[in-house]
Amino acid sequence: MNDSPSQPPQPFGPPPSQRPLFQDRGYPPPPPYNPYDAGTRVLPAQQPAAPRSASGRRRFATAVVAAALVVGGGAGLGGAAVYGALADDDGGSPSSAPVTTSQVVGGDDTPAADGSVEQAADKVLPSVVKLDVAGDQERGSGSGIVLSSDGLILTNNHVAEVAGENGEITASFSDGSHAQAKVVGLDPLTDTALVQAEGVSGLTPATIGSSDKVDVGEEVVAIGSPFGLDATVTSGIVSALDRPVDVGSDAQGNATVYPAIQTDAAINPGNSGGPLVDLDGRVVGINSSIRSTGSGQGESGSIGLGFAIPIDEVLPVIEQMKNGETPTHARIGVSATDAPATGGALVVDGAQIEQVGADTAAGEAGLQDGDVITKVDDTLITGSDSLVATIRSYRPGDNVTITYERGGQTDTVQLTLGSDADANVS
Repeated sequence: MNDSPSQPPQPFGPPPSQRPLFQDRGYPPPPPYNPYDAGTRVLPAQQPAAPRSASGRRRFATAVVAAALVVGGGAGLGGAAVYGALADDDGGSPSSAPVTTSQVVGGDDTPAADGSVEQAADKVLPSVVKLDVAGDQERGSGSGIVLSSDGLILTNNHVAEVAGENGEITASFSDGSHAQAKVVGLDPLTDTALVQAEGVSGLTPATIGSSDKVDVGEEVVAIGSPFGLDATVTSGIVSALDRPVDVGSDAQGNATVYPAIQTDAAINPGNSGGPLVDLDGRVVGINSSIRSTGSGQGESGSIGLGFAIPIDEVLPVIEQMKNGETPTHARIGVSATDAPATGGALVVDGAQIEQVGADTAAGEAGLQDGDVITKVDDTLITGSDSLVATIRSYRPGDNVTITYERGGQTDTVQLTLGSDADANVS
């Protein structure tokens, strides 16, 4: 059995004909818009803009000059008014003497302070890559993180998979150089991928931190290529931890769910695959998805609800892909749904088992259909997505304690997690 909700996740976004690049997966149209039922979206990439004609460039330049004149005039008037109010206590006019260069105060380019956003950006920017991907049906841009000096790059599965069998990936580095890249490994269930840039050396690998040491309220920095604007730096805080985020499922119905780091740092289409770092410039997450205000009819932008894949959860998967292995994931061996409360109202207070698979960890431990799982070790389970995300944070062979309810009684059982390598899961 697959560790996934019994009902497939609802599709999101506009119909296929209007879906932004990197989101055109052939999904059916979304349900009617409901302002109280927002969706979590995998970050799309921005379609490259069509080149302007020469006349278009001239008109654009003229408009910029005109706008600059208006802004400059407004600023000048404002400055004069302030100066007039502050000068000459006797109410007279301010002096009309010209300002000399000795009066202009210039600031020193001092080093960034320890623990500042500036310092974090300075450390990690050389390790952030823009990835332009072109496939048979789609094209766009995302972001990546340099893992080795010879060009191994970490990104999202939903960025790299667009290349397909015959597509192209171009990596653009911080020094302005470019290189072709090829896919090393893809893992849809954690939304991670590795690509290898060809013929490069001397790159600056990112410093990998620990997502387990991140705290709510901690300042973080996101870097990537939102809407194709490479090397864009935004900052914010960690808004929440272990937020179950479901962004779809693979062809076998296995859900892509992870216990996300939630942040209010601005994350937009094109940030996918870029790093979320702490103020020491250490990678703690991979920016992957955002929350939208509804089904929408175009590309969504940041509303302060961004989600990153915790780096600790995917390091084993990254290592497997690096070694040419098929990634494996822990599984308990049940299908489940959000547990309803009595009386018919839906209250998410656990994951109710609908079916226990034969020869699975859950079956061998004695869990039964109808049991409601409320905790895995010390992690509260609030629903089926929460159960999948939590189990995915472990590795096959780990021992866990499951707390569950059966017939109004609470009990616990210990089990050893299985592996999807033992199931018919690709």
